[in-house]
Amino acid sequence: MFRLRVEGAERIPADGPVILAGNHLTFIDSMILPLVCDRQVFFIGKDEYVTGKSLKGRLMAWFFTGVGMIPVDRDGGRGGVAALMTGRRVLEQGRVFGIYPEGTRSPDGRLYRGRTGIARLTLMTGAPVVPFAMIGTDKLQPGGSGLPKPGKVTVRFGEPMEFSRYEGMDRDRYVLRAVTDSVMAEVMELSGQEYVDIYATKAKAA
Repeated sequence: MFRLRVEGAERIPADGPVILAGNHLTFIDSMILPLVCDRQVFFIGKDEYVTGKSLKGRLMAWFFTGVGMIPVDRDGGRGGVAALMTGRRVLEQGRVFGIYPEGTRSPDGRLYRGRTGIARLTLMTGAPVVPFAMIGTDKLQPGGSGLPKPGKVTVRFGEPMEFSRYEGMDRDRYVLRAVTDSVMAEVMELSGQEYVDIYATKAKAA
């Protein structure tokens, strides 16, 4: 249906903890990413994705728990902390954790400023970061709602990035920002998106 093209999947380490960090264009990104990786990818998602009682809700719950989504209540005051600790637990188990540093879907197809949770995860766990780019998913599902249309999608992975030189500095906000920005620069290079140096949530609220 999506006529998938995958580039650079061999760059994902075959074992050990790995963070996959990429852009987020539409809802189906989280459906496609686990399908193009040889290793199971764990990622956090809204708990509402697995609590629906209708047939559609039960099918969504079956799919997302099956592909590795871990439900987290991200709307509460401690949502960010819960997400971070969930990612840390996955990585300490030697698994693959997928994350969208922008924190939400892009409102207009551009790449927005990354949040520093990605930096804290790699510095706390020592896991390498493999940047990736989703290309074309927003054309198949504009606005992130409704059934996706058939079309071409490319998922492109970059070279692993490691930040061992910053070991023990996961509370230094300047280091966290520098690490996050370097990851986002790689995602921008892979995706070809225009970069906007504000948070996507701020752009949506404007």
